[in-house]
Amino acid sequence: MAPSDPRDPLLRQVLPLAEELRSPPGFNADPVGERATVCTPGLLRKYQGRALLLLTGACAIHCRYCFRRHFPYGEDSAQPDRAAGAVRRLAEDPSIREVVLSGGDPLMLDDDPLATLVDKLGAIPHLRRLRLHTRLPIVLPSRLTDRLCRILGASRLQPVIVVHTNHARELGAAARSVLKRLQKAGVLLLNQSVLLRGVNDSAYCLAALSEALFECAVVPYYLHLLDRVLGAAHFELDEATAIRIFGQLRTLLPGYLVPRLVKEIAGEPYKIPVG
Repeated sequence: MAPSDPRDPLLRQVLPLAEELRSPPGFNADPVGERATVCTPGLLRKYQGRALLLLTGACAIHCRYCFRRHFPYGEDSAQPDRAAGAVRRLAEDPSIREVVLSGGDPLMLDDDPLATLVDKLGAIPHLRRLRLHTRLPIVLPSRLTDRLCRILGASRLQPVIVVHTNHARELGAAARSVLKRLQKAGVLLLNQSVLLRGVNDSAYCLAALSEALFECAVVPYYLHLLDRVLGAAHFELDEATAIRIFGQLRTLLPGYLVPRLVKEIAGEPYKIPVG
């Protein structure tokens, strides 16, 4: 972050502002309808063939636009005393091929409980892939220990890590190094971003991010429209503006560096392409 600059795009993502107290129409505490998808504490079924384990409500950084900023983690997360029930439900459903570890941030857990969980999931024969959604390779690269890389690389399940990066300046030297280590360990690396007013709302900014990600062996995956969560309205761009920026982005990059512009609608069976 640049000192003394309140408009710094990295600072804006985490800086609490009085604008968050506005409650415009269409914004609510559960913008993608996750509460309705909880099938047992900590286990969400939103999409066919996949299930999502919310392991913790803790994060290393508190993004002010987070769509789970009001999620009741105390009731609906797979805390240690509940994780066994969630794993049992996964084992009972052969239609599930992929399990997604999320939160909060799943890498806020120590290596030991993560290793135990990965072993238990690897013992479920119908599971094929283990996906982690995490911000820690970006904001706390030291968390990605050699042991953690070995845990993921040694699993029977194909490991996928979806990192969350919104701006090229987030990819410092430590983050770049750890992402390359993960790739060498056999982890497929993808990135998802959120299109945010005052942070990355230009085609040139997004193009620089895609180029920087690719240098780190990370494939640009999704560019999300803002989920309309209470407190984040000041980050929103209207859909027409988003489509215009995305059209410009396509002219700046080869196709394999262009993320998919999507929005999530509660109850829909997949993320909806935009533009």
